[in-house]
Amino acid sequence: MKTKIISALFGATLSIAQVGFAIAAEQTPPMVLPHGQHDVRAATSGAYMLDPNHTAVIVRVPHLGFSMSAFRFGKSQGTLQWDPAHIEKSKLDASVETSSITTPVAGFAEQLQGKDYLNAANFPLATFVSTAFRPEDFQHGKVDGNLTLLGKTVKATFDVTLVGAGPGFAGGPTMGHVIGIHAVTTVDPKAIGLPPVFSDPIEIAVDTEFAKKG
Repeated sequence: MKTKIISALFGATLSIAQVGFAIAAEQTPPMVLPHGQHDVRAATSGAYMLDPNHTAVIVRVPHLGFSMSAFRFGKSQGTLQWDPAHIEKSKLDASVETSSITTPVAGFAEQLQGKDYLNAANFPLATFVSTAFRPEDFQHGKVDGNLTLLGKTVKATFDVTLVGAGPGFAGGPTMGHVIGIHAVTTVDPKAIGLPPVFSDPIEIAVDTEFAKKG
């Protein structure tokens, strides 16, 4: 008799728990994944940080006229002061660690970090500081600025395409606002003091997300 009472109580408790879980499931709205909008005004104003987990800095260098060699910098950081109502007033400050260069050619990355090329020991950062934002529409524009590498500063203009903007995961599971872009510029290797083996213009392409929490 005692066993039957215990079983009945256990069954009732289990039933109540199942009902509770069912009610909670009905009350909890299904998770909706965010999706970037093709309008940069979808991102609210404020200070955004470059998300290193969603960033690729790719440098394409002509290989003796035969092909384009691609190098990647793995460590970068940056801040974006964003004003969608006055885009021309926005500001960008970004940098990459020159020692973070990688290449599929065995041992070549270490050579590129050395004094004959990037001289990473003496010039650990390459930086870009904007001087002007020039919107063309709400998905395209240009960002002018000063690019500094090997201690030399040259003018550079990035052609920027918005990939997506709006509410999203801001550098993690926390919802915030995100601006995702693809930006491309070219630099003259002679102007920044790279050796003569680099004679043709070098392309720098950046794919990244800037995120603002809250």
